[in-house]
Amino acid sequence: MARRSRRTCRWPTVLTEIILLQSLLVSGSHAAGTATSTGSPTDTAPLVDSSDSASRLGGTDLYLEVTVNDVQGGLAHFIYLDGELWASTATLRGLGFILPASVPDPVRLNSLNGVQANYDTRRQTVAVIAPLSMLKLGTTVLNAPDNSRPHATASPGILLNYNLFGTQGPQAGSLSAFTELRAFDSSGVLSSTTLSQATHGSGTGWQNHSVRLDTSWSTSFPDSLTTLRIGDTLTDALSWSRPTRIAGVQLGTNFTLQPYLVTAPLPSFLGSATLPSNVQLFINGLQQYSGQVPAGPFQLNTIPNISGAGNAQVVLTDALGRSTTLDFSLYDERQLLKQGLSDWSAEFGVVRENYGLTSFSYGHDPVGSGTWRYGVNDHLTVEAHAEATSRVINGGGGGALLLGSAGGVVSASLAQSAFAGHSGSQYGLGYSWRNDRFNFSASGVHTRGDYSDAATLYGPPPPNLSGQATAGYSTTHLGSFGASYVQLRYPQQEATRFASVYWFKSLGHSLSLNLSFNQNIGNAASRSMFLVATIALEHNMTVSGSVQRNGNSTGFVVNASQSPPSEGGFSWRAAARQGNDQNGAQGEVDYLGRYGQLQAGVNSVGQTRYGYAGATGALVLMSGDVFAARQISTGFAVVSTDGIADVPVKLENNPIGTTDSRGMLLVSPLNAYQNNLLSIDPMDLPANVRIDRVKALATPTDRAGALVRFGIAPIRAASIILHDDSGQPLPLGSRVTIKDRADSGSMTGFDGVVYLDTLDEHNTLVVHTPTGTCEASFDYHNESRTIPEIGPLRCRKDASP
Repeated sequence: MARRSRRTCRWPTVLTEIILLQSLLVSGSHAAGTATSTGSPTDTAPLVDSSDSASRLGGTDLYLEVTVNDVQGGLAHFIYLDGELWASTATLRGLGFILPASVPDPVRLNSLNGVQANYDTRRQTVAVIAPLSMLKLGTTVLNAPDNSRPHATASPGILLNYNLFGTQGPQAGSLSAFTELRAFDSSGVLSSTTLSQATHGSGTGWQNHSVRLDTSWSTSFPDSLTTLRIGDTLTDALSWSRPTRIAGVQLGTNFTLQPYLVTAPLPSFLGSATLPSNVQLFINGLQQYSGQVPAGPFQLNTIPNISGAGNAQVVLTDALGRSTTLDFSLYDERQLLKQGLSDWSAEFGVVRENYGLTSFSYGHDPVGSGTWRYGVNDHLTVEAHAEATSRVINGGGGGALLLGSAGGVVSASLAQSAFAGHSGSQYGLGYSWRNDRFNFSASGVHTRGDYSDAATLYGPPPPNLSGQATAGYSTTHLGSFGASYVQLRYPQQEATRFASVYWFKSLGHSLSLNLSFNQNIGNAASRSMFLVATIALEHNMTVSGSVQRNGNSTGFVVNASQSPPSEGGFSWRAAARQGNDQNGAQGEVDYLGRYGQLQAGVNSVGQTRYGYAGATGALVLMSGDVFAARQISTGFAVVSTDGIADVPVKLENNPIGTTDSRGMLLVSPLNAYQNNLLSIDPMDLPANVRIDRVKALATPTDRAGALVRFGIAPIRAASIILHDDSGQPLPLGSRVTIKDRADSGSMTGFDGVVYLDTLDEHNTLVVHTPTGTCEASFDYHNESRTIPEIGPLRCRKDASP
């Protein structure tokens, strides 16, 4: 039926093509060869109505395939007269031309300034080249960022992360456990962390202590980029404010809910192409993008793989091989927000006291806090912060400004506070600039009067002065150099000032040297120097030696270690120390497995010797099964192969594990709110199963698990050989169905073989042959993982078994 419909529908098209071809042939007879000309703006056409232009001009109507600057424009109407092409203004505007009101209608193409028309009489096409200023072309956006929002899911489950550590010496020992108990489902995540410790000494029993650290419930709204957290949390803070640990409610922006969203200003390069061209982007000499752009203006976006200042080149090569190079300066700064983007947070609760010492110690004064950042444009980001209690009010504002296109970033802030009748202020200023070789930054925050914030009620006040300055330079042959200065002064205390310099150099592919010097400016005798030589060997092995001079003492350390491969295995570490009355040694063996990490070692420091051991991992209860795994700090997935064991599973096409005897596998870690590709190979499955899919995207929420099923179901399948009453194979193409099941049909192939995969324990086949209908019955028995072959079975017309 489909072929018949296409043949019927083609006749009008063919007739139209014949009529059009005749018209084109007649039109083409008035032209000789290919006309190529560029006219002057003084030539104009007489004012005639385009509807009867042919009769008034004495020309011929043409319908030509048009390209404008090598871009297809479709079929358009023209008038051919005296070797020239004319067109109505409506036709030209339809092709994207911008025409002033004074242009006559119709207009001779050659009369338009800068327009070149190439009329091919044989092909009945016209190629028009026009200045971009005369064309209304949309801007083509290249390399646009992926702002897709995958739908994240979470299945109900419970998770326990644990970190166990114990030591034992001749006279004392200790045990400690850090645990996180987490419950999750599609509504959110409930989490609680606890630190438990037990110690014993010579002649004393075990002393136990356990403290709750943080308990909170959180839920997220990816479409609005917000997260709500109830319980223990930290207030948001800026570079010039201090976070406060509270118990209460927090609502604010969470950019991790849309990982593909670019928050920093995205460098964009604007240009235009007269013809379709190839565009290449180079940043600091390395190609970042290559693609095609049509004629017209274009905008090339990029996420540069640099930090700070850089140089960019856009190379445009058109269809004629002509190249144009555009040079740009750029500056990548993650401190800024792109234009129109907001980042905010609001909290309300009570201050948490004695954190890590007691479980339920809170202040009495409610505290409210708010933080806001906004990208005014790609060069300026403004910010504000305020917090208040019944006794303290604090608020301020600031911002960061990118100077020019690559002049570095200047930041400034100003805040005021009032506490118990006393007021104070704080102001800050900073500047940073860096490129691939040089970096420099300096910043400082200074307070005046009795400046206070909410944390002052329960701890020390902010420092009167804090400042730091760093500078670094990297060379190809001499290595990297750097220097830094740090100053900190609290009220009624002496200032602490440190200066340091460092040097780092790689020698070949395996040897590196690191030299550093630190000086306490307030105490000339307080200085240290550190020299380290590191050699990287094969099989993840590293050997290093160091010399440390601290004041008037000198120490030496030798280390050797081997790290485990990412898929797991054994690793070890050995160290020896000498000097500073701290002679000693250490040896440790670790094992990283699928179900966690184990470590054991011995350590000797002076006259003290002890052994230690530890274990980290996780236990997960999900989908009715319990899984052991490495520690899980982000999203994960539980893969089900519907009871089929030993099925290899891949994550992003890399082997990640094999399903257990229940056909289950826990896959971790996965990127939360991102698509993670999981796949299986059908060749690893039994032949007698049906698979709905072999690839699946797992998109878990943060700190939760997603259940992934591939839809594997066992089937009763067989290749059945059918013969007729005379013992000959049934004819090719005979229709076969299972009795009383019309949806189970198939056709016989060569030698009377038919494949069926919907069999029952007892089956009766009904076969429709050219000579009539027959039946064959059999029982299905299969203990193997392959497709059995049954028969030959005699198909009897009398339906007898």
